[in-house]
Amino acid sequence: MSAATTVRSTRRRGGVGALWAGNPQAVLQRSFLAARSSNWVVVVSGFFEPVLYLASMGIGLGALVGEVQTSTGTVVPYAAYIAPALLAVSAMNGAVYDSTWNVFFKLNYGKLYEGMLSTSLGPLDVALGEILYALMRGLVYACGFMVIMQLFGLNLAPTAILALPAVVLIAFGFASLGMAITSYMKTFQHMDWITLIMLPMFLFSATFFPITQYPEPIQFVVQVFPLWHGVELIRGLTTGSLSLALLWHVLYYVVMIAVGLFFTTKRLRALFLD
Repeated sequence: MSAATTVRSTRRRGGVGALWAGNPQAVLQRSFLAARSSNWVVVVSGFFEPVLYLASMGIGLGALVGEVQTSTGTVVPYAAYIAPALLAVSAMNGAVYDSTWNVFFKLNYGKLYEGMLSTSLGPLDVALGEILYALMRGLVYACGFMVIMQLFGLNLAPTAILALPAVVLIAFGFASLGMAITSYMKTFQHMDWITLIMLPMFLFSATFFPITQYPEPIQFVVQVFPLWHGVELIRGLTTGSLSLALLWHVLYYVVMIAVGLFFTTKRLRALFLD
């Protein structure tokens, strides 16, 4: 056994060295190289979906609805009400797509992570590298949608610029939790659960109408959804309705990121190192 192999074996037995080599950029670089041969029609479709929703409902239906009151009491045009929600949805879609379906294939069929973890990389390097790539995809979607919002005059306050770091936080939360959940799935049928969860979140997270339209028990359920917190955070920033409640939404995503990273790292180590 070579000296390098001996050192690697020692590092894997426990401690920080078993989890972290400080090189998630290697995983990120590999993802960018692989993306060159991706089907870009699928990638671009993730951007146009919320744009089409905005055009059909925000502009078309908005002419009939008129103005809507936000959760903080601010009255805004209907298009300006749903646009920040669709921005959060755009970030979620970009992050979830890469952290679920792509990760599932690499984990169960491509055996990519098994090869990565046979090198000096640790589970946390792999998790962070994959999550950062999913985060960047979500951010690209969101930046494009922010441009659309600006062109239509739907950014109603200077604080709308803060929606971009908020989008990063949202994408990070969904990517980390998405990868954690995917690491426990074994068949393609299990992946249907992702759609089963995302569709209700998209429809009922105060995306198209105020949460006050629901009965109180349903409101409580909606407030558990991560997308609702993202919608409220971005809506507050783009409409200028700032309050201390926004910090609660930020904290929700910080906890979500920590939980996702913990379980992803734990699962990868259990699968390939223990």
